[in-house]
Amino acid sequence: MEKIHVYIKNMVCRRCIYTVTEVFQENGVFPLKVELGVVTLAQPLLSDQFHNIQARLEHYGFEVIDDKRMRIVEQIRVGVIELVHHAEEQEKVNLSDYLQQKCHREYSFLSKLFTEMQGISIEKYYIHQKIERVKELLFYDELSVGEIADKLHYSSVAHLSGQFKSVTGLSPTQFKRMKGHTLRPLDEV
Repeated sequence: MEKIHVYIKNMVCRRCIYTVTEVFQENGVFPLKVELGVVTLAQPLLSDQFHNIQARLEHYGFEVIDDKRMRIVEQIRVGVIELVHHAEEQEKVNLSDYLQQKCHREYSFLSKLFTEMQGISIEKYYIHQKIERVKELLFYDELSVGEIADKLHYSSVAHLSGQFKSVTGLSPTQFKRMKGHTLRPLDEV
């Protein structure tokens, strides 16, 4: 039995997995598995089911991806987000090695495709994701800058601070003192 995969853009967290699962189940479809960016089904969707599911997903800000190149780009995006937001759960890994393993393709191909389709390099996207994660951790004010640097596998506090300032124009301490700063949704980074 061949499994069917439905690729979905903008799934970035566990709540996204829950929401997408609910949308499929509301339409009488019970996925075998739902992961960030992909839903695995035992059989193809009926045309009506597909259109209903697609409309509901779009209502929640998701998008069904049917272009092969966009599916690969979404795999890269999801991989980067997983790597950044679950950094404390794993040892420090090389970004290119991680993405090659996750996407089953050479990094040079992934890098070229991502830059072509997104207009930004994977490395810059990765840095922007890390900085958003730093902002989130600073926003909740539970960890020191040093603890954040350790958690996100920065080589030093100075490295984190320099990267943070180059992206935001502020030091982490200045950002922390600011009132009214907001966090961006991960799919908009």
